[in-house]
Amino acid sequence: MIQINDVVKSFDGFRALDGLTMKVEEGSIYGLVGPNGAGKSTILRHIMGIYRPDSGSILVHGQPVYENPAIKAEMAAIPDELYYFNSASTRDMMKFYRGLYPQFDDKRYDALREAFPEVDENQPIRRLSKGMQKQSAFWLALCCQPKVLVLDEPVDGLDPVMRRQVWSLLMGDVAQRGTTVLVSSHNLRELEDVCDHVGILSHGKVLLERSLTDLQDNIIKLQLAFSEPGLPPLPESLNVLHTSQIGRVYTLIVRGDPTQIKERMAALNPILMEMLPLNLEEIFIYELGGEDYAVRDIVL
Repeated sequence: MIQINDVVKSFDGFRALDGLTMKVEEGSIYGLVGPNGAGKSTILRHIMGIYRPDSGSILVHGQPVYENPAIKAEMAAIPDELYYFNSASTRDMMKFYRGLYPQFDDKRYDALREAFPEVDENQPIRRLSKGMQKQSAFWLALCCQPKVLVLDEPVDGLDPVMRRQVWSLLMGDVAQRGTTVLVSSHNLRELEDVCDHVGILSHGKVLLERSLTDLQDNIIKLQLAFSEPGLPPLPESLNVLHTSQIGRVYTLIVRGDPTQIKERMAALNPILMEMLPLNLEEIFIYELGGEDYAVRDIVL
């Protein structure tokens, strides 16, 4: 488990993290989203023990991660910008990682060669395409068998087939080994099918942290039409986040229990009432767009 409590970090007077608090459960896939400059990469570097916070605490499996080799040996990361030794090949880095990670699995390295068949393991990584470099990074990271895997824009540069392959491997490790995956991304589309929980950052703070089930069960889209023109007065207890109109049809985004919402709206005798599912992009826009306009940058 990763527990972050009231972390503050400043760079030259700029507060990149401003009392950030979040919790990542063991064996879960946690999606971290937010606009540029929200603090995503900064908190990931803290979790990996690269940065020391000005204040607050960061615990991985109950222990501080900064300057803690034992905890770091249980963690692996794939940053947005990859770095390897200048002339090192995938096989060279395999030997290097083998010396760093006691649990490095040589048999898995051989087995995963079939999952990444287009990667020439003897070619210097810096000469590979961006997509091939990402495949090499996943190949190596998965062989380290980490208990915690931290990913920053992990599938950027991968084609759709390889994206599905990578996510399948990651979810397999979560299911079979209880790996905890923390993934940062601007794109909610790639997180919707894989994440258990989502946290949204803005200005160095977590604005919202919920399970996907809670998010999707707590907000609905209603399409309504009435025999008389206009929208009748709505029940005061109804928490309407957004209203729009096309012709005679009104679309309402409402937060609350779907069954109760339907019952209250049915009392208005609409001639048309349809409940539609929302995707995560819509949920975040309507839940948080009013609180912080920058949140809209995530999905635009």
